[in-house]
Amino acid sequence: MTTSPHGHAAHTHEGHPPAPGHGPAPASWAMAASATLHCLTGCAIGEVLGMVIGTSIGLPDWATVALAVALAFVFGYALTMRGVLRAGLPVRQALRVALAADTLSIAVMEVVDNAVVLSVPGAMEAGIGGSLFWLALAGALAVAFVVTLPVNRWMISRGRGHAVVHRLH
Repeated sequence: MTTSPHGHAAHTHEGHPPAPGHGPAPASWAMAASATLHCLTGCAIGEVLGMVIGTSIGLPDWATVALAVALAFVFGYALTMRGVLRAGLPVRQALRVALAADTLSIAVMEVVDNAVVLSVPGAMEAGIGGSLFWLALAGALAVAFVVTLPVNRWMISRGRGHAVVHRLH
């Protein structure tokens, strides 16, 4: 049980946010930036790994992107689960919390990131030895951070996203 800004008890059930009117105050940009950096870390690990594997073994662009997106979700969820498991949640509940906290954030980040990489002419063909590949990937992750930041702030201000994870710590 948590307390709302008005002093009322706000019950949570299996990682779900409190009912409307009992949630947290609007999120700060600093809290949203922290949540977005957390998301970016998992996404970047998976994205870079997927892009490196896909381009190194000569997968078509669509297969490389699919691999990178899948790995971004895996690593993003894994990083969140690591923290909530450490807080004492059982695996099944930790997975539910990770899915609720990260799905929208990772999805937005991955759509933006991959759209940017694919829009840079020659980036995918440059391969891991080319500076264009790495510059496009780094730039894409930076753009994805900027676009995802207000999404995370909006979710946290409504008691969703990483607000759920923060209540568990």
